[in-house]
Amino acid sequence: MAGRSTAAAAVPAPPKPNRAADRSELFDERFLKTLEHLHMVSRKAFAGTLRAERRTRKVGSGIEFADHRTYSRGDDFRYIDWNLYGRLDKLLLRLFEEEEDLYIYILLDVSDSMAIGSPLPKVHYAMQVGAALSYVGLANLDRVSIIPFSDRLIDRMAPTRGKNRIFHVFEFLRQCQLGGKTQLAECMKQFVTQNKRKGLVVLLSDFYDPEGFQQGINTLRYHKFEPFVLQVYDQREAEPKLHGDLALVDCETGDVKEVTISKALLEAYTREHELYCKELEAYCTKYAMPFFRTHTAIPFDELVLKIFRSGGFLR
Repeated sequence: MAGRSTAAAAVPAPPKPNRAADRSELFDERFLKTLEHLHMVSRKAFAGTLRAERRTRKVGSGIEFADHRTYSRGDDFRYIDWNLYGRLDKLLLRLFEEEEDLYIYILLDVSDSMAIGSPLPKVHYAMQVGAALSYVGLANLDRVSIIPFSDRLIDRMAPTRGKNRIFHVFEFLRQCQLGGKTQLAECMKQFVTQNKRKGLVVLLSDFYDPEGFQQGINTLRYHKFEPFVLQVYDQREAEPKLHGDLALVDCETGDVKEVTISKALLEAYTREHELYCKELEAYCTKYAMPFFRTHTAIPFDELVLKIFRSGGFLR
């Protein structure tokens, strides 16, 4: 946290789930059936919405009228609105809307602090949520890409479409490397440099970045991406059950701090953790960005249904 001790340091660090074998049970047959159920729910919720409405729009050579602009030398005469010329004595060009595939980027925080969590590590929980949102996007023929990050963009699943590509998503998530410190600002700078196609950016993270979250998300906003913020935390981080003389180890930096845990100190920590989370929520609300906060004890499908009902993901 910016200006505060990282919350992840307040709980014992479990072994880091870096091996692919640790993720072998994440995407089993039961999980796939749950995804299909979620997809059916999403279809019912938006049964009256045309698929074309889920496309991004740009001014181009489509068939649906969008606007006029003043004629400039070199423009195509075929698009001059001669009716307006007769009335206004001005050369105005007709502009049309052109459909594009909706791009959905799933940016997944795989830093060391994401290794904490119960009953699942935060990173595994985030993978399941990311896979569920990917499935719905793929089934709606959107272009879906998954990009893990920590202090850099670690890997990339190239944009793909089609419901059957969900197995490619599973395999990618099983194999992706984990670890490192959270450096949101640097990673978002790399992301906008490498991805020119604008779209929806689902940001799955605990947001335990010592430099804060604002610069990274602002980079997405400035470059016309649409941030969709999902904060994942563990209940032990929000309300740790510790007491006595302890040496606390920061999961990401390795810094050790010897402290005497008292009731007053735990209460102060809990207030600071909640304040940081509220700052993130208030920031997202200020700029009209969808924001959801969840802990790992909440079933992932309950969170996804809540997202669908909000209307923020399915458009």
